[in-house]
Amino acid sequence: MLATELRKRYIDFFVKKHNHKEISGASLIPENDPTVLFTTAGMHPLVPFLMGETHPQGKRLVNVQKCLRTDDIDEVGDSTHLTFFEMLGNWSLGDYFKKQAIEWSYEFLTSPLEEGGLGLDPANLTVSCFEGDDDAPRDEEAAKVWESLGFKRVEKGEPLHGGLIYFYNKKENWWGPAGQTGPCGPDTEIFLDSGKEKCPGCDELGVSCDCGKWVEIWNNVFMQYNKNKDRTYTPLAQQNVDTGFGLERVTALMQGVSTHYETELFSEAIKKILELAGGKNPNDFIVSQRIIADHLRAAVFILGDPFGVAPSNTDQGYVLRRLIRRAIRYGKKMGIESAFTTEIAKIYIDLYKNIYPELEKFKDKILAELEKEEAQFSKTLVQGEREFEKMLPNLMKSAQKIVPGRLAFKLYDTYGFPIEMTEELAAEHDFKVDKEGYDKAYKKHQEQSRAGAQQKFSGGLADHSKQTTKLHTATHLLHQALRNVLGNHVEQKGSNITVERLRFDFTHPEKVTPEQLKEVEDIVNEQIQRGLDV
Repeated sequence: MLATELRKRYIDFFVKKHNHKEISGASLIPENDPTVLFTTAGMHPLVPFLMGETHPQGKRLVNVQKCLRTDDIDEVGDSTHLTFFEMLGNWSLGDYFKKQAIEWSYEFLTSPLEEGGLGLDPANLTVSCFEGDDDAPRDEEAAKVWESLGFKRVEKGEPLHGGLIYFYNKKENWWGPAGQTGPCGPDTEIFLDSGKEKCPGCDELGVSCDCGKWVEIWNNVFMQYNKNKDRTYTPLAQQNVDTGFGLERVTALMQGVSTHYETELFSEAIKKILELAGGKNPNDFIVSQRIIADHLRAAVFILGDPFGVAPSNTDQGYVLRRLIRRAIRYGKKMGIESAFTTEIAKIYIDLYKNIYPELEKFKDKILAELEKEEAQFSKTLVQGEREFEKMLPNLMKSAQKIVPGRLAFKLYDTYGFPIEMTEELAAEHDFKVDKEGYDKAYKKHQEQSRAGAQQKFSGGLADHSKQTTKLHTATHLLHQALRNVLGNHVEQKGSNITVERLRFDFTHPEKVTPEQLKEVEDIVNEQIQRGLDV
């Protein structure tokens, strides 16, 4: 089953069988939320509606959300971690709750293929629930629903097999808020037997064992609490369901392959990487080819987002630059001497353009930014590695195997060589970097150049009043009007909206003339006067 069919089956199941409305996924770069750099989960764009605001499409929703997580960049290259991924989700905003959510997820997974399900054998599924603590009780309600479907609570010392219900703590079975506070609650997770052999720890750890024998494929999150600033939990007036169904992971399981890199979502890109590396054996440089494939896919989606950013030294642009540069460095390790990032990007644009038409729309921009960054970094890489090699003989004289923080910062400050690259080079020679010393040097540098230092972006909505909402809508009209008048290069770089005014930050290489400003205002006011439904 290809990913395109899996997406369609999931959406059709909830739209046609259970009266959900399909909604568009949000931008990869959160709008009006300065607390995070990227959309990390499907719930993120829907927080206001989880807190009680009325969604225009109703109380039952289904969507596919682009997500990007940067916590595990250093783990990418193994068989499971991804930077960019697609999360399918069905949502109940104060409508159905645990019983229907669990029953419908089980129905979709186990119904025959000809009935729109995935046809999985129930004997190959097992589940987990929240065990309870001082903040919230044991989730007996969810467990009883699973029991009604034929699952049984695991007995002490019972070997791990299908059809069991495990109970775990917050680390395993609790979904926290998108920020420090907000809607959260217990979850129940569904695991599929991958067919691998059991490891020695499986029976003791249950489905929390990370050996790969049992793979999580569905997460039903029950948003019944609000986490407050004082870290207490209070029940939400509106009980919600937030689910997560990872497209890449389930595609691999449905195709019977051991990792998502073997599916059509990555196979063409990896084939091209190996070709560019001079026909390397697919079994060589496995980690390198995976890092390149993952990072450039993520870069394509960041650059191709409607709120897309360019590589830079701050915020989202810094993450993007790190991904591109890390991919380039691993390309060099594989023996790719020529510029290659645009060749891989074209494969991803072609693969996803029907699902995400913005990638085709912004194709020229994506390729131009990659080409520019690759040319710039190729020079930086050669120079930085050369300087590191010069430092190495003196470093080898020390028994501590530590690269001093001041030297690591010098590589960054003088040659533009990122700290992550220094850490990787150091690790190849069994060295560690004095990160604390680097951070101190970096902070001192910031303080010395405070007058010209960049200001961190800030933004968001001051509240959700009617007037603020109107001004929020106006930022979208303003964005398009600026593009109409100044050109499609105009991109939003932040906004801040209060009940009294809106502020909209955007890119443009020169000062906007009074005539252009008047034209923009006229376009926006004309659209407001039309009184269009939102």
